[in-house]
Amino acid sequence: MKRLVIIAVCILGIVLFLKMGGDSVSVAGTEKQVSRLGVVWTSGDKDVAERVCFMYVHNAKKAKWFDEVEMVVWGPSAKLLSEDAALQKYVKKMIDDGVKVKACKACADSYGVSKILSGLGIEVKYMGKPLSDMLNGDWKVLTF
Repeated sequence: MKRLVIIAVCILGIVLFLKMGGDSVSVAGTEKQVSRLGVVWTSGDKDVAERVCFMYVHNAKKAKWFDEVEMVVWGPSAKLLSEDAALQKYVKKMIDDGVKVKACKACADSYGVSKILSGLGIEVKYMGKPLSDMLNGDWKVLTF
């Protein structure tokens, strides 16, 4: 009987979590908002990528500074990433470690690199609306 009650409470908790949109977690009467970091990488400068943007994004995910970490490849960064094997390797490692990486399709298409970015495991899609949703939502957004 005790196990049945525990299972019922767990199921109820999951249902309530999903019903609330899954954006917060309640533990022992306290509620924690899910923290989200969105980084827009626009720079075509390799030093900015390696020594600032990638380092921060990767560590934000690995060290759990944020619950969700997403990086958007936008503009000149798309061209740089398509041409640089070292940066490609770094991005693949970030993806393996749980960073969600997306690229702006309009930008990638303008440089002719959409297929290359897709081949790296990056979701290539139009990003105007998703970025606007981040900015209007509960995301912390940085641009490099």
